[in-house]
Amino acid sequence: MDLTNYEKKVLYGITKFPNDNDRQIAEKFGMKQSTVAAIRKRLKEEGYYRVYAIPMLQNFGAELMAVIHTNFNPVIPLTKRISITEEKIEAAEEIFFSMGEDDKGFSLSLSKNYTSIGNLNDIRTKTFGALGLLENEYPKEIIFPFSISKVYRFFDFSHLLAKIFRIKEEKGKVEEFFALKNISLSKRERDVLCAMVENPEMPSKEMAEMLGITRHTVGRMKKKFMEEGYIKTIVIPDFEKLGLKILAFYDVSLNPHTPPDFDKDELKDLLCDEVIFLAARRFEFVAISMHTDYEMYKMCKTEIMQKIKEKEWVSMIPFVRTYSLNKARIIKDFTFPPITRKLVLGEGRG
Repeated sequence: MDLTNYEKKVLYGITKFPNDNDRQIAEKFGMKQSTVAAIRKRLKEEGYYRVYAIPMLQNFGAELMAVIHTNFNPVIPLTKRISITEEKIEAAEEIFFSMGEDDKGFSLSLSKNYTSIGNLNDIRTKTFGALGLLENEYPKEIIFPFSISKVYRFFDFSHLLAKIFRIKEEKGKVEEFFALKNISLSKRERDVLCAMVENPEMPSKEMAEMLGITRHTVGRMKKKFMEEGYIKTIVIPDFEKLGLKILAFYDVSLNPHTPPDFDKDELKDLLCDEVIFLAARRFEFVAISMHTDYEMYKMCKTEIMQKIKEKEWVSMIPFVRTYSLNKARIIKDFTFPPITRKLVLGEGRG
């Protein structure tokens, strides 16, 4: 990674404040607006980041998020495993992210109900079992119903970038990412929402032409969706360009006798800078962290383990697996349009 200090500030800025324009970011970092605009354009063209519009599907019929992880018998190479499972498993609309190495893998899904996830997991288990890929255990599924779960971070890289770039940041309030709201949209609004998810950076004029409505209508709906939290924007930086080498995946069952206080959000204490994802229920949480080297990973893991052990939040050894980002394959890369169309428009494979 060979970025100037200005470039680091802009990359951090658009990750931390994805809805800010060039003027707003320039004001925050004491830079010229033209400088921010030029750097943003250059970083985008060179593939340093991608922008995603995350639909708040918990308000459009999705009851849960599921995380599924599996240990594999590495008799079949990862590339062959992917080719076998792409049509039967990875093509499912519910899965929006999946990643694997030869001996392990995990995926994240958004689903209307448990039936959809349970059916998908049955197909997964049957497919892997027939290939002799499974070890002595089934794929492990962790279900986070939105009504009884909290997602404290959802692929938020801003804190990690601040640490890597040595940018001092103020610790803001941690809010529930998938907040539940009562939402009712017209057919036209649903069309625009799906278009925003599929084309998060498309100008309103172009989107209006694509949908056959006025630019003013699109602009008004975009503003409404963002201000009222129907869609949230996230920025995902390029792992390789940032020099990230290790991903750590945590699945931690909590002590039923001395669990953290869920209502007081005590699990937020585990949000060290490297943690990009943290979802929790009262007695289990899943976290994902990313690191530039093994030492950085060990320090983060030690910090997390010390906190949960000192507070007696766990009674068994936590499940932690590391992935080498040089060897692992991202099989499905933050793909939200299929499940959005399925839930919002009623489209899909059924």
